[in-house]
Amino acid sequence: MEVGPPFPAGQPVPRPLATPGPPSPWAVVAAAVTGCWTVGLVVVGQLGGWLADQVLLASGLDRVVWLWPATVLFTVLLVGAPALTLALLPRSAAVRTTGRTWLATALALGALGLLRAMPPVHHEAYLAALAATAALAALVLRALARRAAGATPRVPASAAPRRAPASGVTLLGVAGGLALLLPWVWLGALGGLLETVLAGVAAAALGVLAGALLDDAFWSRFTVGEPPRPARLVLVGGLVAGVTLLLLAAGVGQSGAQLPLLLTLPPAGFALAALHAAARRPAPAGPPGAASVGSPGAAPAGPSGPLPAGRPGTGALRPATRWLVGLGVLGPLAFTDPEEITLLLASTRDVPFWVAAAAGAGLAVAAVLAVTYGVLLGWGRRPSRRVAGVTVGVLLVAVGGVAVGVGQPGLHGERLFVVLREQADLAGVPATTGRAGRDARVAEVHRRLVTTAERTQADLRRDLRRLRLDHTPYYLVNAVEVDGGPAVRAWLSRRPEVARVLVSQRVRPLPAPAGRSRGTAPAPTGPEWNVRMLGADRVWSQLGVDGSGIVVGSSDSGVDGGHPALAGGFRGGDDSWHDPWNGTRAPTDQGGHGTHTAGSAVGRGGIGVAPGARWAGCVNLDRNLGNPAYYLDCLQFMLAPFPAGGDPFTDGRPARAPDILTNSWGCPALEGCDPGVLGPATAALDAAGVMVVAAAGNTGPYCRSIDDPPAPYADVLTVGAVDRQRKVTLFSSRGPVPGAAKPDVVAPGDEVLSAMPGGGYAVLSGTSMATPQVAGVVALMWSANPALVGDLPRTRQILRDTATPAVATYAARTQTCGGDRNITGAGLVDAYAAVRAARG
Repeated sequence: MEVGPPFPAGQPVPRPLATPGPPSPWAVVAAAVTGCWTVGLVVVGQLGGWLADQVLLASGLDRVVWLWPATVLFTVLLVGAPALTLALLPRSAAVRTTGRTWLATALALGALGLLRAMPPVHHEAYLAALAATAALAALVLRALARRAAGATPRVPASAAPRRAPASGVTLLGVAGGLALLLPWVWLGALGGLLETVLAGVAAAALGVLAGALLDDAFWSRFTVGEPPRPARLVLVGGLVAGVTLLLLAAGVGQSGAQLPLLLTLPPAGFALAALHAAARRPAPAGPPGAASVGSPGAAPAGPSGPLPAGRPGTGALRPATRWLVGLGVLGPLAFTDPEEITLLLASTRDVPFWVAAAAGAGLAVAAVLAVTYGVLLGWGRRPSRRVAGVTVGVLLVAVGGVAVGVGQPGLHGERLFVVLREQADLAGVPATTGRAGRDARVAEVHRRLVTTAERTQADLRRDLRRLRLDHTPYYLVNAVEVDGGPAVRAWLSRRPEVARVLVSQRVRPLPAPAGRSRGTAPAPTGPEWNVRMLGADRVWSQLGVDGSGIVVGSSDSGVDGGHPALAGGFRGGDDSWHDPWNGTRAPTDQGGHGTHTAGSAVGRGGIGVAPGARWAGCVNLDRNLGNPAYYLDCLQFMLAPFPAGGDPFTDGRPARAPDILTNSWGCPALEGCDPGVLGPATAALDAAGVMVVAAAGNTGPYCRSIDDPPAPYADVLTVGAVDRQRKVTLFSSRGPVPGAAKPDVVAPGDEVLSAMPGGGYAVLSGTSMATPQVAGVVALMWSANPALVGDLPRTRQILRDTATPAVATYAARTQTCGGDRNITGAGLVDAYAAVRAARG
């Protein structure tokens, strides 16, 4: 018999492949040290960058645009240098591959991390850029891999080893990804439609990138010997893959969203290693030329040694990697809002708590996957497509059931706040005072505001109805809140009647209530220290004035209407309570902040400055966050209260407007406000003779830190805080403010005792605590002299003239903020002197 060539004529004969030898001990040590260095550096860098963001946010300082680009570039340099050394120096193919993979992933981290310079409010644009960058990086890696593979002689298909069907491995990758996604479906909530779609596209692109980084050529370097040793592949390869996924996770998501991925994604490297070990395992040999059972069209049997160097291999693992990593990344990207992963919400069981819970559950799932896949696949039999398919089906049903059942179904995206160019002309409103005069002013201002809004919004509202875009019109600021994303925003911005379009932030729902804040301090036995410092107790006892006849409006987290210190002061009726967040029909408060501030204004039993005054309430904060629309909802309700479910335009009752409004809140850019968005609202209330008292903010001791509306507005009485020694607290925000001297006055705001939901009491600190006390002092003044009601200039002047000195404090002696007046205002309010002056 003639002996012919083993391969078809004209086809190159592959060169014998040398089996990779074990790496030198020094190379292994270098790789281990580099891996530990990389893990520590990435974790510290990402956590430190997020904490720096939170400190800036809590301090009221501007966001540092270069913070994250600098962090990721620093990480790339410190990780890339040792990784490059591994890629070039050792003679071991496995160590070189480790270095090259870590270097490539570090460069990908640099490209992805630079995107965090985008403002978090533009989340859709960030997700689109993330998807494009990840896809481009994957294309570059695939091109480089094909180029490297083209330089190596290819083994003909007839001589390729027969592998387990890719479908079984792929299905197990899908199952692993669904398992990682499950905690987020349970504990998280989706955003808007476009946001969710873009998150899915970005997750898919990141899965493709992971598949390009951890392809068959990568895994083949960790297989030594004949037959292959699964322990080396699963353990060593899993460790290297875990570090790779850690680097990739560090670049995924806006600030905060990447933190849970640092926990959940790296353990998946071991699961991928086990899947690759299963993909390499040869299928049972059948008759010559026959396909294996359950695997139509399978390749003929062949030797099962390691894949040739540089050859991409069968590609069995790449789809599994894409599915597992893509679905694992989808959870934090789609089911959390990065702006809600903040320390501002960390004091209760809010978003940070549930994100941590989902991350912990994801870590447990990833660990179970690593162990289960490692044992059953790394050292067991090849995966069965039938079992894998059933597993995927069960997990799909579980994900759907959790989403509809115990999850938070639906879309919960942001809305748009559209400010119109024309605002109502309130010039010439008669400056009448006293009860009747003030009520006439409110009615005239309300009429002008409604007329202007109905005339100028008609075309816009008609087009919104035609497009079936849900919207809410406002008149106190001529504005409309609208459902929609970037496309709707661009369309609205081009309309001639629109001045600007802002994002009206919405918090996503929680899997369980955040919990009601309750106080543990004992009830007071007499007037509290802050009440005595202001001299309010002397006003009650010596002047016989307690605020009777005056109504104070509280816009905050709510008010516990059943609290003993507040129940008797509620004005009652069907127009004294409004809750645009949750639609409650009776005064209630989950957060506690509003109950505390209302108690300091009108609470009885020694905590309130004006215990004889009545109160009306509105909820403009939900879980300590707000947005321009809901802040405006409450201010508009206070100008013309209306019954529950009523139309503010037609059912408003200007004659029922409270006399004084206490506002212990501010609307920063994080919540969607710009500096002037609420300006028309406070101007209208000022024209109506309604006193607006607002907190200066808690972002001191920095100068120019009174910057969140409404505190900087000239027509608002802005209040700073002092301690028991009459020193301005370091947290109290300061001026100067363009066009106005701020704060106007200061009041006790350090360790103030007041009411909390459920009948308890607590000590809190902040300019939030000082503000309602000044509102209470105004209530005492107007109660003592009803003719002063609505006379805002005279009331402010009396407060300034009768204030007593307060002690200024400084961040540094060089930071005087342009003079003590921008720190202390006119001084500490003196209720006794102010009431006597009001009577005179």
